[in-house]
Amino acid sequence: MNKISIVTPTFNEEKNIELLCNEVKKQMNNIGLDYEHIIIDNASTDNTESILRKLSEKDKKIKIILNRRNFGPIRSHMYGIFQSTGEACIYMSADFQDPPDLIPKYIEQWKKGFKIVLAKKNSSQETFLMKNVRSFFYKLINKISEIDLTQNTTGAGLFDKDVINDLKKLEDPYPYFRGLLLELGYKYITINFEQAKREHGKTSTSFLSLYDYAINGIIKHSKLPLRIFTLFGFILSLVSILVAIVFFIYKILFWNSFELGMAPIIIGIFGFGGFQMFLLGLVGEYILSIFTHTRKIPLVYEKERINFD
Repeated sequence: MNKISIVTPTFNEEKNIELLCNEVKKQMNNIGLDYEHIIIDNASTDNTESILRKLSEKDKKIKIILNRRNFGPIRSHMYGIFQSTGEACIYMSADFQDPPDLIPKYIEQWKKGFKIVLAKKNSSQETFLMKNVRSFFYKLINKISEIDLTQNTTGAGLFDKDVINDLKKLEDPYPYFRGLLLELGYKYITINFEQAKREHGKTSTSFLSLYDYAINGIIKHSKLPLRIFTLFGFILSLVSILVAIVFFIYKILFWNSFELGMAPIIIGIFGFGGFQMFLLGLVGEYILSIFTHTRKIPLVYEKERINFD
C-alpha cells in the first residue's frame, strides 16, 4: 500500500496546528492510505512546541522535528520535505491557506502519473498592492530566467519521491523551491483553489521575507542581471575611450582654440568606473559559480525529533 508523507512547517501556530492535524487525519482516513504527518517547528516562541508534544504522544503518525533556532521558511521547509519517507510528499502550510481538502485531489492526479502537482490560487484576500507586486515579480523572472514559473502557485502541492530524491542530489543550502521543481523537467499539473483569509494567528511573512524569496529566485535562476552590469560596464568603458580619442584629435588639430576644461577628468572617472564595473561583473560571474557549487551547509540543525523511531 502506498504511504503518503505530509509536511507542515510551523512558527507560532498554536491556534492552528491541532486543527490542521485533525483535518489531515480526517482526509487521510477517508482516502484509506497509510501516512505520516511531519511537522517541523522553526523555534516557535508561543505554545506551539508544547502542543506538538501532546499531539505526538496521542498519535504516532505525527512526527515532530524541533529546530535549534529559526532557520527561516526556505531552509526549514525544504529540510522537512527531505525527511519524508512516503511514496509521495504533500507540502502544506499550517494556517489553512493551503486547504487540506486538496489532499485527495493531489493524490488523484499523482495516481494518473503526474510527479508534481501544484496548488494554484485563483484568488486570495491579499491587498491590491501585493497582487500587483506578485504579478510583476512573475513577469520579471519569467523574462530573465531560463525556466517559466507558474504564476500564483503557493509552494503547496504533491511531489513524488523521485522528485525529492533529485532535489536532494542538488545539495542547495538555500534553495528556491518553486524554481527547482520546474528546473528538474518533470511533467506537472496545477490544481486551482480559492485561498481563504487566515483565520487564526498572525502570518510570519514580512516584506523582507518576500524580498528574500524574490531575490533568491532571480539569483538562482538567472545570470542576466549580473551580465547586464558586465555588458554595461564594457559599453561605458568603450564609449569613454572613443570620446577621449575624439577629444585628443580635436586638441591636436585645434590646439590653441580648443579647451579641454573638465572633460578629461569626467571622461577619466566614467572610463575608470566603467572598467571597474566590467571587472566586478566578471569576477562576480566566477564568485556566483563557485558559491553555487561549493557552499554546503546543513539546511537546519535539529534540537530534537519525535516519533521517528
